[in-house]
Parts: sequence; C-alpha cells; structure tokens
Amino acid sequence: MFNKHLTSLLILVFIFNYIALASGKSYGKKITLKKMTKISHILAEPQKFDGKKVLVEGPIVDVCEHRGCWMEIGSDKEFESIKFKVDDGVIVIPMDAKGKKVRAEGIISVKTTSVEDQIEKGKKHSEKTGEEFDASTIKEPKTIILLKGEGAVIK
Repeated sequence: MFNKHLTSLLILVFIFNYIALASGKSYGKKITLKKMTKISHILAEPQKFDGKKVLVEGPIVDVCEHRGCWMEIGSDKEFESIKFKVDDGVIVIPMDAKGKKVRAEGIISVKTTSVEDQIEKGKKHSEKTGEEFDASTIKEPKTIILLKGEGAVIK
C-alpha cells in the first residue's frame, strides 16, 4: 500500500517537472498575443511596426552581462537579430539563457540617430570607459530597432 502511494507521488512529481520544463520560465508580464511576427518582417519594414506590440520567437544569441537588461534574439533569417530591451531591474535576463529559445512580447521602437549624436555618444562612452573611439568611422545616420520588452518565456 505504501509503495503504491509512493509510486503515485513520484509519478506526479515527474509530470509537474516535465510540464514546468516544457512550458519554460516566464519573465515580466504575461504574454497576451497569440499571433507570432517574424523578426525578418520587422527588420524589413521597421516603420510599419513602430509603436506596435508584437510577439516574436527565436534563439537567444546574446545577453547583457552587466545587468541582464537586454537579450539579442536571432531572426528566422540568417545573420539577423533584434534587441529585446527592458528598463534596468524590471526584468533580469539570466546569463544562462544564451542559446535557449525565447518567446518575447513588447513594443517595437524605431529611432534614427544623426551622425553628430553618434559622435557625441561615442565620445562620452570613450571618456567613461577609457575605450578608444574614432569619430571618422561614423559616416551616416543609424537606425536602431528595439523591442521594448514587456514579457518573455524562455525554454
């Protein structure tokens, strides 16, 4: 009788662990969208998605080493990715998430930075970190496409 209950308990523990691993770990707000948007579509026409909430999926190719405040999500197309950025401390993305798969939801932000602003930021960063900065390498405005993160599930 005792062995029968113990076996049932072990089976239940196994099932709960399996479900927890299969569904992944959630960070931030609960994901609300059902329809997935391909990252390649966002990168091809960023202005079309600016200010819109999207759900994307892909491998985590990089994570912020300092505060866990961003992760780079690989696209469905080779050599493309999008940065999922959160305010510091709102969501902390663990370093061991790199290489895992993620479903992430947030608002697309598209900003274009002028050459002058890039040079100013580069100089400030250089002064702060001591890293070398060559302003002559900046030749044209830069468009930055971010996914302002609200929630994610990492598997």
